[in-house]
Amino acid sequence: MMRIAFLGTPEFALPSLRMLIAEGHELAVFTQPDRPKDRGHGLAMPPVKQLAIENGIPVFQFERIQSSEGVEALRNFAPNLMVTAAFGQLLSQENLSIPEYGCINVHGSLLPKYRGAAPIQWSIIEGSTTTGVTTMMTDIGMDTGDILLARETEIYPNETYGELYDRLADMGADLLKETLENLAAGTLVRAPQDPDKATRCSVIKKEHALVDFTRSAQQVHNLVRGLNPAPIAYAMLNGQAVKILKTALCPGLGSYESCAAGECVIANAKRGLFVKTGDGMIEIVELQFPNAKRMSAKAALNSRALLGSVFNA
Repeated sequence: MMRIAFLGTPEFALPSLRMLIAEGHELAVFTQPDRPKDRGHGLAMPPVKQLAIENGIPVFQFERIQSSEGVEALRNFAPNLMVTAAFGQLLSQENLSIPEYGCINVHGSLLPKYRGAAPIQWSIIEGSTTTGVTTMMTDIGMDTGDILLARETEIYPNETYGELYDRLADMGADLLKETLENLAAGTLVRAPQDPDKATRCSVIKKEHALVDFTRSAQQVHNLVRGLNPAPIAYAMLNGQAVKILKTALCPGLGSYESCAAGECVIANAKRGLFVKTGDGMIEIVELQFPNAKRMSAKAALNSRALLGSVFNA
């Protein structure tokens, strides 16, 4: 067993931390500070902090792990190894030099593709059909360190970001366990990344979530599922932002070439809501109007007349 500093913050890191607990490693958790939760509901602790407290693991929180206080806390814990999983901060060379075995990161893509933030979301949004998880040696670059192990999986045609996120989190924990077993056995092999094959993905911003119905139905479908459950795709209708939570492809419906992109071509409570895209039609299955609950489009059409309305007009 090793003395491990675990650096993680959201739900993606939980399976990996649970695995380390079950394996009996001596742990300290380093995570982001508590953040405001909704309006008027005070501060919420990161999921990793909650799990650590439940298991009696010491917790350290710094706005910047690179700060002198962060470095001192790591040095005082004196880990053999650091493990990161969706920590949300870059590490300095000073941080990385503390553990004798360095730092192993669990990343939600098949590196060198999708380095950086939001790799799971972008893999869906950009229409990838496969993805995976990678364990790598952390260096001071953005996901540029040597690859240790990788595991591939299919992205299912209607799979959402939330569903894939959960699957990859569990896969990451399994891969981390195998990586640590290889490290203990002295059989761990490091493979440098090919920079010519590297791609970089950015943080998802509000402008990324606006649905462009001039794009293909497949691209619209990918965006909607890639942003579910957060931050949720949306489109403007009569000056209001309508969240679009679920869509379905309908290739046999026809192209409706005379209609404008974004136009509600079919809109009734029995058939549902079908909108013109750049190359055909897409069904909006679930949506949410401002100050209303999320609902099926069919239920919404019981009280709203949308036929002929145009999103983003």
